[in-house]
Order: sequence, then structure tokens, then C-alpha cells
Amino acid sequence: MCYVKDGQAIGIGAGQQSRIHCTRLAGNKANAWFLRQSPKVFNLPFKQGIKRADKDNAIDAYILDDYMDMLCDGSWKNIFTEKPYPLTRDEKKEWLKNLKGVSLGSDAFFPFGDNIESAKKSGVSYIAQTGGSIRDDNVIETCDKYNIVMTFTEIRLFHH
Repeated sequence: MCYVKDGQAIGIGAGQQSRIHCTRLAGNKANAWFLRQSPKVFNLPFKQGIKRADKDNAIDAYILDDYMDMLCDGSWKNIFTEKPYPLTRDEKKEWLKNLKGVSLGSDAFFPFGDNIESAKKSGVSYIAQTGGSIRDDNVIETCDKYNIVMTFTEIRLFHH
């Protein structure tokens, strides 16, 4: 499962036992990629001289649910010049509404429409998948519900 935006892979999910887990895993990565671009993240008050890896780890902690680990007990003083306000769940949801035009490619068919429901939450507008599920009609119906363009490649790369 691969989410792509403007020619860049922004979320990949592989090695799961189910399509929905792959879809969610890749979608969560795509969402994290987009959250890293929010104005609140761009304006984080990093100290001068902080190494790139430390910045990246701090941003990941800040946008994910681990932000309290970084912001509690004065730990933030090692990275920031002032304590940043957390990126709230509502702020994340509001920012993620701007994620649009994402393409999703799958190496196998989608067995249920729940994959499409999940993909929609990560801005997916276009899907390329193999097709061939006995529930293709449900998947097509779910795409139509959200005006998502889907094509069947008829090339299955994943086999059980």
C-alpha cells in the first residue's frame, strides 16, 4: 500500500495480515507527513544548534500522541527556547482537512469498502488497485460515495 502526493511517497504500509491494516498504517504515515507541514510545526521555537535528527524526533513526538513525554518535566528546555503549546487533536483534524489529491496504489485488491473509508481520511482522491475481489461492487460504491477516482490495473503483485 503506497500513498503518494505530488510524486512523493508519503506513506507506505506493508507486511500486515489484512488490507485494512496496511491501509491504516500507510494512511497514518501520510497524515504524519502532512502534519509536519502545519504552521504550528514550522514555528516551533528550536534552540540554535539542535541536530537534525533531534529536531525530527522532537517533531514526531510533537505531532503524535507522545508530545507529553517531550513537554513535561522541563525536558522541552533541551530542544526549545520556550515551551510550545501542544498540537491538539482538533487542530490536527482541522489541518488534515487540507490534505487532498493523494493517490493510493495497492499491490492487491481491496476486499471491502472500509479500506476506502480509511483512505479518504488521508486525502485520497485517486486509487489504482488490481480489482478482482468478489466485493468489487462495494468498493466501487464507496469510491463513488466520496467521488474518488479508481482504476483496476488487473495486475496482481501480491499472492497468498
